Amino acid sequence: MSTLKGLVSMLLLVLSTLFWAVPLYVLALLKLITPTRQLRLHLLAGLNQIALAWIGTNLWWMKRWLKPRLDIHLPEGLSPHQWWLVIVNHRSWTDIFMLQLALHRRIPMPRFFLKRELIWVPVIGLAWWALEFPFMRRYKRDRLARDPHLAQRDRQATQRLCEHARQMPMAIYNFVEGTRFTPDKHKAQASPYRHLLKPKAGGTAQVVGLLGKRLNGILDVTLAYTRDNPSFWDFLCGREGPAILYAQRLDLPHWMPNGDYHQDPQYKERFQTWLNALWQEKDRTLASLR
Repeated sequence: MSTLKGLVSMLLLVLSTLFWAVPLYVLALLKLITPTRQLRLHLLAGLNQIALAWIGTNLWWMKRWLKPRLDIHLPEGLSPHQWWLVIVNHRSWTDIFMLQLALHRRIPMPRFFLKRELIWVPVIGLAWWALEFPFMRRYKRDRLARDPHLAQRDRQATQRLCEHARQMPMAIYNFVEGTRFTPDKHKAQASPYRHLLKPKAGGTAQVVGLLGKRLNGILDVTLAYTRDNPSFWDFLCGREGPAILYAQRLDLPHWMPNGDYHQDPQYKERFQTWLNALWQEKDRTLASLR
C-alpha cells in the first residue's frame, strides 16, 4: 500500500511540475530575449510568483495526502519582504519540502546552491536556470591544486546571485555541509560532530560579504528526523517518521559584513571559528531533539 501511495505522490508531483512549467517556460523565453536588465527583473518577479504557486500546489496536496508530521519552531519577525541567508544541515531531498512547509511565503522565494549536473534534470533544471539559481561545480582537491582558477567559477556564480539579490528580496538557502549526511561520509571526514558533517564556510562568507548590511539576518535552521536514514522515497510513501524543524534568527556580528574571506587570512580564520561554534551548538541541539 505504501508503494502505491509513493507512486501516486510521484504522479502528483510530476503533474504539478508540468502544469506550472508551461507559464514558467513562456516567461523564461521572454526573459531570454528581453534586452534590458530592468525588464528582465519584472519578468523574474513573475517567474518567482509562478515558482511560489508551484511550491504552494505541492504543499497543498502533501499536507492532505502525505500528512507529514513536522513540529515547527520559528522566530518572530520573519517577512517575505526582507533578505535572509538560511543555513541548514542536510540529510535528504526531503529537507527541501520540510523547509517549504515551515517557511513558504514567510520569507522570500528561495534560492539554493545546486550542483552543476542538476541543470540537466528534466523540466525543473531549466526552471532553476530561468529563476537564476546558482549552479556550482564540484572539483576534487588534487584538480584544484593543479588549477586553482577553477575555484573562481563557483565564486563568480555566487557573486552573480548576490548582485541580483540586491535588486529584490531573496532568501538564499545554503546546506553548509555541501552534501547529505551519511555515516560513511561522517567517518571518511573524521567529523568532530556527532550528527553533522564539517561545515564549509566559503559560500556562506561570500554571501555575507557581497550582500553586507542588506541582509536582515541569518536564519539558522536545524532539521531533526526520528529515523536515522530519512529518504525522499519514504517521504512520498508516507513512511517518514515525525521530524522537528527548529530555527533561530541570528543578527550579523558587526565584523562580518565588511570582510574578504578569500583575501584576508585573519577574517577567514575568524569566520571559520564562528561557523564551527555555530555547528557545535547545532550538534548539541540535534542531540537534544533525538
